[in-house]
Amino acid sequence: MGFQTPLYELSEYLKKAGSGKIQLPDFQRGYKWEDERIRQLLVTVLRGHPLGVVMLLNTGNDQIRFKPRPIEGVDVPVGATAESLLLDGQQRLTSLTQSLTGDGIVHTMDSRGKRMDRRYFIDMRVAVQGEDRIDDAVLSLPADGIERTNFGRDVVRDVSTADRQRAEGMFPVNLIFDDAMTWLIDLDDRELMKDFNDVVLKPAGTYNIPAIELDKNTSKGAVATVFEKVNVGGLPLNVFELLTATFAGDAEYYEANGTDFRLNDDWKETQAAFAAYPVLAGLENTDFLQAVTLLTTRKRNHEYVGNRPPAISAKREDVLKLTLADYLEWVGPLREAFIWASDFLADRHIFDTKFLPYPKQLVPLAAIRVAMGRDADLLGPREKLVRWLWCGILGELYGGAIETRFVRDVEQVPAWGRGDADAVTPNTVNDATFVESRLHSLRTRNAAAYKGIYALLLGNEARDWMEDKALDKVQYTNLAVDIHHIFPKKWCMAHSIDDERRESIVNKTAISAVTNRTIGGAAPSAYLTQIERKAQIDSARLDSLVEAHLVPAELLRADDFDFYFAERRGRLCDLVAGAMGKSVPRDIGHDATEDSAQFEIAEIEELPDEAE
Repeated sequence: MGFQTPLYELSEYLKKAGSGKIQLPDFQRGYKWEDERIRQLLVTVLRGHPLGVVMLLNTGNDQIRFKPRPIEGVDVPVGATAESLLLDGQQRLTSLTQSLTGDGIVHTMDSRGKRMDRRYFIDMRVAVQGEDRIDDAVLSLPADGIERTNFGRDVVRDVSTADRQRAEGMFPVNLIFDDAMTWLIDLDDRELMKDFNDVVLKPAGTYNIPAIELDKNTSKGAVATVFEKVNVGGLPLNVFELLTATFAGDAEYYEANGTDFRLNDDWKETQAAFAAYPVLAGLENTDFLQAVTLLTTRKRNHEYVGNRPPAISAKREDVLKLTLADYLEWVGPLREAFIWASDFLADRHIFDTKFLPYPKQLVPLAAIRVAMGRDADLLGPREKLVRWLWCGILGELYGGAIETRFVRDVEQVPAWGRGDADAVTPNTVNDATFVESRLHSLRTRNAAAYKGIYALLLGNEARDWMEDKALDKVQYTNLAVDIHHIFPKKWCMAHSIDDERRESIVNKTAISAVTNRTIGGAAPSAYLTQIERKAQIDSARLDSLVEAHLVPAELLRADDFDFYFAERRGRLCDLVAGAMGKSVPRDIGHDATEDSAQFEIAEIEELPDEAE
């Protein structure tokens, strides 16, 4: 990447913007400056103060074909070709172009965000008094030049025509670089005309703005980095927006289809396809692009003949290297794969985003499904995929820097799942660990393992205690199922149960809203009797429903929290071990009254919907 730092007059920027030689890359967001910022920008120019540097990217790079679009408010001539794309300075140059050229009307907003059109004028008699009075001299008026008060009934100032402007001594700023003398020649006050020309117009005519021009060899990654460095006040630019501009500029696609490819519109189609699957609601467009990148780089890796094949990757710089052809190859299979992943998770009793342990784990899961094809649905491979899923969740392996894990998953899981002779056990399965004491620190759904155990309980043939309904995808919603205390919070506090064990997942399970209301804050022995009466079932039937939640019914009926806690903790360890396919180290003694201070408390917030 090379660059130079030329100095251009403001008039030259305005000409290039108006002719289309300077345009915006399609990833730039819309114009959004409010009225007072524009007025102050004009004050800065008229005072001759610096307004900062603009950054331009020279076009002509075969590797970067960003779709250009004109600066807002500019009617670019048909067939105009952008010579430079504006990376930094959009708001400033748009404000200056709209206010200083054409009819001078700027589409802006007030301080409350209300849209309005304004024109800007210079009070000539104030302006000629010197630089210190420029701020007072620059006025923002309605686009029609008529300033009103009393809810529009009374006119305060009318400069809607050139004659009225001259009579008021109000010079329209859009004439500074365009035929100013024609307007001034009819001014009666010749001395004012001369002073205004000398003090205001001549200095404005030579006002310079420095530029940083990046050469045409600048990479997309460098453009993204530079853009984010200089736009610290705005929203960060993501790879989706950069690729939107790149794909829209794909010449081959345009030649074949007669239109640009609009990535954002295609993403809307993807979202529409996913709308019926709640667990996909949080999937981001950048997640989808990461999955495309994993499959693209995997294909290159497998097809390479030589000693050093290109790496499989999900890194940002490799996402930016995607071509439109790469995207179009994988978008269809990945849409199907993400929907498949939604059903796969539903079979694991993960139905929506609220209890989706790791949204980002959807990325390798979908890519693995594409890589394995229909083999992923065979019984043996599917069981391995389920084990991989739980190892990632219960081992809490997707919470940090995850691109490397994505790569290892896509490299290792398909062959392992199919049982290939040279397959190795995936790192995610090998790396996963879960110890007994972790159950004490799983207190809220902020933790992936907490959500994972919750889903495992739902899938353990657990049924609602009042209605004996399976907590499947349909009933989960109909019954308003959520996770609630088994020994109620109120009872625990009355019996001095420590916070750690009271709020641990060991003391929680999935029950319906009506069951939770029946439980209230009563002792288990009392609320179980109440459930039997309301549901009209006998104790044995209710005990079987309770036991399906891995809750020791006998200890629950005895209101024996200490022994209940130790027993259920052991049952949950067995549940986790079965899901992960490996033992859970019992790293604490089984005396339930043991000092709980030794356990790390990782999640301390209690969510409102988990309290009785």
